[in-house]
Amino acid sequence: MEAGIISYGAYIPRYRIKPEEIGRVWGEDGAARGKGLGVMAKSVPAPDEDVITIAVEAARNALKRVDIDPKDIGAIYTGSESHPYAVKPTSTVVAEAIMASPDLTAADYEFACKAGTAALQNVLGLVESGIIKYGMAIGSDTSQGAPGDPLEYTASAGGAAFLVGKDGVIAEINGMYSYTTDTPDFWRREGQPYPSHGGRFTGEPAYFRHVLTAAKGMMERMGTEAKDYDYVVLHQPNGKFPRRAAKKLGFSPEQLETGLLTPRIGNTYSGAVPLGLSAVLDAAEPGNRILAVSFGSGAGSDAFDITVTDEMKKFRKERAPLVMDMVNDEVFIDYATYVKYRKKIRRKGD
Repeated sequence: MEAGIISYGAYIPRYRIKPEEIGRVWGEDGAARGKGLGVMAKSVPAPDEDVITIAVEAARNALKRVDIDPKDIGAIYTGSESHPYAVKPTSTVVAEAIMASPDLTAADYEFACKAGTAALQNVLGLVESGIIKYGMAIGSDTSQGAPGDPLEYTASAGGAAFLVGKDGVIAEINGMYSYTTDTPDFWRREGQPYPSHGGRFTGEPAYFRHVLTAAKGMMERMGTEAKDYDYVVLHQPNGKFPRRAAKKLGFSPEQLETGLLTPRIGNTYSGAVPLGLSAVLDAAEPGNRILAVSFGSGAGSDAFDITVTDEMKKFRKERAPLVMDMVNDEVFIDYATYVKYRKKIRRKGD
């Protein structure tokens, strides 16, 4: 493909809560639960943060690193499963906030945790075809977990944005591969505040089946093996699943570690693979090859084979915060503050 990533930006809320604090409230051994899930803490959005503000910050950070006119962006697509409005797009607000021209196409995407990579596929297609000059794809979430539900230990917040074009490509997209089935492992009906899930059912028939199939399909199409990649980024609902999947695919812990953020910030849903890929791009050098595979419940996976180009030598990463800078910027809160910020308890009239 001629089209590829020309810039990227990320955003992670600085507030955190530890599994021990969640377990303290529900009479559970939170430390053991967190260890079992491979999660030490998760990010929590502030009261004034939502999918829109996270998407805007990520988009602005992506634009800080390149000298292009936002008015040349012809498409903005934002993937999330926690858009703040049921009817009103997130992407139009992002477009206005970054001062893009109204002469563009904008839409919101939903496919559980892979909505961001679905947006990226579509933007790549529009740029590759020459319909638009630049496009932006964003994965952003403030994921939900019912009080006392196992999801509460991992569901977090964060997002990343990718600016796609043909000039100044820092990360070439060598190929894409998707695998999709009707597997109802996780769902939330309209009007319900929290999702339901199939417990252990979400593992084997859902996550592992789709991630492994998409990864193998991508490598078969490209004629590659695990050893041909410097980094692998897999969807990370917890710290255990991506490690197990990577091992099954033949990847080493070292290939996975740079993009594995869940142990420090939890599961950012549509932001998970975009953030993991952003962390890898922060560290990557020209010639490095990356395999990135998302997963969205319902269920499907998108795989990308990526090569970092020589343009990375000139890329101005320092103009915006690096992912690990945001990961390390931690302010821990207690459960009462957490439920207040997440509006799990409300005052009369709210």
